[in-house]
Amino acid sequence: MSKKIGINRETLLAYLHYLAESGLTRQLYRDGKGVSRLQKPDKIYLENTNLAYAIRPSRPDTGTLRETFFANQLAYQHTLSYPKSGDFFVDQRHVFEVGGPNKSGQQLAGTPGFLAIDQIEIGYQNRIPLWLFGFLY
Repeated sequence: MSKKIGINRETLLAYLHYLAESGLTRQLYRDGKGVSRLQKPDKIYLENTNLAYAIRPSRPDTGTLRETFFANQLAYQHTLSYPKSGDFFVDQRHVFEVGGPNKSGQQLAGTPGFLAIDQIEIGYQNRIPLWLFGFLY
């Protein structure tokens, strides 16, 4: 009979912190300042999409790959946090929702924002091709 080995909250948060500090993960919090950093992150991404293929070579989740790519490209020059609606809050100013070509703006819930869309070549109104964010790195 095997025993369950548990770790306490502080140890888990320390491990998550070490993963982020080592450059393996990127963590998003609702509020990017102050005490929230002592709490658990709202979202955790791998640092880049290549790591997803190393962990799950058969077929990583496409939506996660899109969001990981977006976070990877913007995080070096911009501050990312997790908004109430959408996927990313960039520089405390712009809300972005990341998705495929059929993504609608419903997840933005009336919040003015942008859609970073995969598998499109040309943007229109608030729909920006996801590949264009690769030029920001």
